[in-house]
Amino acid sequence: MRFRDVNRHDTVSVYQQVAAEIRRAIAEGEVVEGERLPPAVDLAAILEVNKNTVIRALHELRDEGLLDFTRGRGVRVVGTPQRGAVIGRVDELLDFARRQGFQRDEVIQLIRARPSPG
Repeated sequence: MRFRDVNRHDTVSVYQQVAAEIRRAIAEGEVVEGERLPPAVDLAAILEVNKNTVIRALHELRDEGLLDFTRGRGVRVVGTPQRGAVIGRVDELLDFARRQGFQRDEVIQLIRARPSPG
């Protein structure tokens, strides 16, 4: 996996730059679904950043549905950037629905009741 240098003077935070580089590697097929990423300490050394910065980026990607953390098996790629984008939108929808007084199950019922596009 190749990485671009992190720009410490950029307005984008370092952990977001690290996350973007991993997203790019997944999108360009450098790392494929099911493949393990190097340990955070190794990624930190390659990128010349703090290990905690890498861990924060990995957590963000896990929350997007791109990565899975399994004790003893490391960090594996489980999704695509497209899947991560959809998961982000689902999270936004669920948050919006919650603010409107809807429960998760009610939102699922609303989605199931919608006709399929096409």
